[in-house]
Amino acid sequence: MKVVKFGGSSVASATQLKKVANIILQDKERQLVVVSAPGKRFSSDRKVTDLLIEVGKKKEENKEFEETLQAVIGRFQQILEGLSLSTQLTERVRDHIVSIVRGESDDAYRMDALKAVGEDTLAQILSLYLNDIGHKAAYVNPKEAGIMVSDEPGQARVLEESYAQLYELRNREEIVVIPGFFGYTKKDQLMALPRGGSDITGAIVAAGVKADLYENFTDVDSVYCVNPMIVSNPKEIHALTYKEMRELSYAGFSVFHDEALNPAFQAKIPVCIKNTNRPEKPGTMISAERNLTNGPVVGIASDDGFLSIYVSKYLMNREIGFGRHLLQILEEEGISFEHAPSGIDDMSVIVREEQLPPHKEELVLKRIQHELKVDTVSVERDLAMIMIVGEGMNSTIGVTSKASASFERARVNIEMINQGSSEVSMMYGVKKEGLSRAVQSLYETFFVQVSKEAERAK
Repeated sequence: MKVVKFGGSSVASATQLKKVANIILQDKERQLVVVSAPGKRFSSDRKVTDLLIEVGKKKEENKEFEETLQAVIGRFQQILEGLSLSTQLTERVRDHIVSIVRGESDDAYRMDALKAVGEDTLAQILSLYLNDIGHKAAYVNPKEAGIMVSDEPGQARVLEESYAQLYELRNREEIVVIPGFFGYTKKDQLMALPRGGSDITGAIVAAGVKADLYENFTDVDSVYCVNPMIVSNPKEIHALTYKEMRELSYAGFSVFHDEALNPAFQAKIPVCIKNTNRPEKPGTMISAERNLTNGPVVGIASDDGFLSIYVSKYLMNREIGFGRHLLQILEEEGISFEHAPSGIDDMSVIVREEQLPPHKEELVLKRIQHELKVDTVSVERDLAMIMIVGEGMNSTIGVTSKASASFERARVNIEMINQGSSEVSMMYGVKKEGLSRAVQSLYETFFVQVSKEAERAK
């Protein structure tokens, strides 16, 4: 049995949905389908979920939302007409959205209910289309499927009892189409999952039914070893381990949010990333183990928008609880940290820049100075993080020296180095302006040169 998930670009139009149907029908093992809300059809287009969020925000601000609501309805109407289906569903959708907006729910619950409309409607449309072209299919709401979640608006987590209920879906004979992105609490309240919610739903369903494979269809042939916006025509990655994918997705790979696949990973279900527009391509297979055939590094992830809070105090290492107290100050100010490399007398805390806006910076620095009696505390903005990832690094001599030489050739100064205890990744902090040069140089070292060496070895 395979669970198949289709992302927003895969279901953005009637043309795309016809491709989706063909993919499902090409393999009789694709019995369970999870869908996102319609995404962008072209670069300047808007995602349906963004339109629904705008409806909610206008309601909160007591502004007129009819024009935005009509844009949502228009998208679904175009899809239905393009599939030669009745457009009666759009009237029910309109009524449903209006009832949510005019209901008495708190803003957070209202927003979750609105965001869920995109996935929910698209799942109904796909099941209608599959039936219309002669194949038995059923729309199954997450409540019916058994997806139980915690009561945390916008951040719901799946409850363990969901998996036993989801297993019953194996007994369904028809193609089951489930909307992604949301579930229900024990009190029957709709609740949205975090960022990457539809991917999370797909992974939850795959784990629940103990699928043989979770196929995640998107708009790329595979995962690339580096951001194609930085390096032209980068190499494709055809195999990754769970650890490598998590490290890469955390550090800026846009294919998945870093926690989206965790339910499938925990259940040790292989995941294959494929392209809806070119389903014949092999894609990228993610599993517990892989053959280390392409050198020690499998990918280079990068992202900007970071800052460093630098703290220095003589004999810091002898002061019990210093690091805990520093991080507690950040916690009390609502700041989550990404990395915390430290030395004997100093410590840096890396955070996303949006976590520490300028108006909050002064307060945080004063608290650190006053409560920890530090010698120095400062903030350095405009940082970027580069992560090189590969399970082969821990058994290969010279990876660090090659990376350092790459930064030197690119004339980029390393502001910070942090290596995880798993030895699957190494993180480098650099100034934002040197990000592209550094990544291009690292790619040349770990992929272009490695390929040339492999060719010579043959």
